[in-house]
Amino acid sequence: MADVVGKIREKFYDQIVKFEEKSGRRVYIEFKPQDIPEVVKFLFGDLGCRFATATGIDTPLGIEILYHFSYDPDGKAISLRTLITDKKKPQIQSIARLISGAEWIEREMWELLGINFIGHPNLKHLLLIDDWPEGKYPLRHKHD
Repeated sequence: MADVVGKIREKFYDQIVKFEEKSGRRVYIEFKPQDIPEVVKFLFGDLGCRFATATGIDTPLGIEILYHFSYDPDGKAISLRTLITDKKKPQIQSIARLISGAEWIEREMWELLGINFIGHPNLKHLLLIDDWPEGKYPLRHKHD
């Protein structure tokens, strides 16, 4: 995994919060929310990684987002992890302008977790009814 992962570690050495190699094929790399667009641009645009999906979860420490990429030539899975600590107004820069395939998953996390994706081209309901109560997010816990 040193090939593609080594390039990521070398370029973003000072920005990596935590690095975790789960197996020879899967790695998790944690970054601060403000660093995600730059890292995504490098993985997708420069290294040719394929964006698979993103997942979000409400944790006691904040809203965590994982951006899952695949480096198909080697069969590697790279997940970029970030934590948004402001649960009252969780927000992060959208990656949908970099990867159009991220538009729907960001919309889903917006309506189910309440994450504002800054710069998203079309934040509107995808799964919930249009008159869903504002401020009610089905995937948020009550541990605040």
